[in-house]
Amino acid sequence: MSLLIPGMRSVPSRLPSAQFVCRQCLRQQTITTPLHILQSLRQSRRHATTTATTLSPKTTKRPALSPAFFSTSTSPNAAVTLNTAAYATAGQQLAKRVFPEATSSKSVAYWLLGSAASVFGIVVFGGLTRLTESGLSITEWKPVTGSLPPLTQQHWESEFEKYRASPEFKMLNSHMDLAEFKKIYFMEWTHRLWGRVIGLSFVLPTAYFIARRRVSVPMAWTLVGISGLIGFQGFIGWWMVKSGLKDDLFAPGSHPRVSQYRLTAHLATAFVCYSWMLLAGLSILRTRRFLANPADSVKLVEALKHPSVVPFRRSVAALTALVFTTVLSGALVAGLDAGLIYNEFPKMGLGLTPPASELWDKFYSRKEDGSDLWWRNMLENPSLVQLDHRILATTTFCSILALFFYARRGQVAAVLPKDARKGVTGVVHLVCLQAALGISTLIYMVPIPLAAAHQAGALALLTGTLVLGQRLRIPKSTLRLIQKKLAAMPKQ
Repeated sequence: MSLLIPGMRSVPSRLPSAQFVCRQCLRQQTITTPLHILQSLRQSRRHATTTATTLSPKTTKRPALSPAFFSTSTSPNAAVTLNTAAYATAGQQLAKRVFPEATSSKSVAYWLLGSAASVFGIVVFGGLTRLTESGLSITEWKPVTGSLPPLTQQHWESEFEKYRASPEFKMLNSHMDLAEFKKIYFMEWTHRLWGRVIGLSFVLPTAYFIARRRVSVPMAWTLVGISGLIGFQGFIGWWMVKSGLKDDLFAPGSHPRVSQYRLTAHLATAFVCYSWMLLAGLSILRTRRFLANPADSVKLVEALKHPSVVPFRRSVAALTALVFTTVLSGALVAGLDAGLIYNEFPKMGLGLTPPASELWDKFYSRKEDGSDLWWRNMLENPSLVQLDHRILATTTFCSILALFFYARRGQVAAVLPKDARKGVTGVVHLVCLQAALGISTLIYMVPIPLAAAHQAGALALLTGTLVLGQRLRIPKSTLRLIQKKLAAMPKQ
């Protein structure tokens, strides 16, 4: 026995300095302790047993230590700390596998706004492509191999030969040589390449953000929808170009152009795609701002629920629809080159409107009973199409001015949020600029710089009305997140 005493005294000094616990405490901890912690405790137990045996080589009898000593080498507080840390780590790993419930990442918002800016640019560049008569220079649609321009002289001759067979070359550009063809070819090729870049720079990050769970579930579906719309836009673009490559799609002897219907569909899809990206990006930033300061967000919610704001919000929604309709009518004007006639304002010829016989010409009717006379003249008669655009543009201008004065008077002015008032002022500035650009484009017979600026102004005006409308409403999903945030604040 005397031989065991020195070894027994040296055991505690070599083992971890931890408290001894009973087996009952260990059983209670084992119920909530993760598997990997239990395995670590068992290894510590084996190590302690081996150490105690090694310290007494002259005896075959193990030290008479308490069984509780071999149960664990950590204290109860340490075990609880390890348990909490383990579950926190497991929770973080699980959070990486599920979509965020609150809102998407801020980087996603900036990426969406950058994509919207790129779409804005391609819309303006597409207008330049149409104004320079470059859109029909590429007579084939090759989504993959068409990414590269002709690299050899033989390839250039082949592309030029295909263009010579098009109606545009025969009827309009029969004097064109290869050097001039290269200029319009590169305009259209750049436009198509830009569209491909937008598609790849949106679809690939969409897959990444969804795979990495950087977006919420509704935002994930939004990104998938925008991706599909981008692909559909590419198809509509070729469908539009195809309409200008056949003689049977426009009247014999007329100026070769693409179908005004397909041009309008192409422009409308681009505007919808841009608006979708813009609103999605702004909604992420706005939701994050609300959740960062939920107390002020509640005050904004109460202000927007005021009865005086409801009709104002509906008026902004109707105004947005009016702006979009005016844009579509402007696309019809561009498709029919209707801006090249009646280049004065506010009159059209001798009066405010052309003669009635010119507005309702039977030439555009294709049925013997004339049942399609009215709508075909509205969509295909250049004189009536320009008149319709003037009426819609003037109505939009007057409606925005009326909305501005409505926001500055009565109870609406008292309860309208500050950012909404700034939005109304911004829309007024944009519509004044757009009206000046439109009149100047008409008077100077559609010069390319003014026409491109007028198209950009239309998209800018739509942007202003969309931003104003978003400032006047808070989605129900965002309201639920704000309520959860407020409910959690007392607990914190």
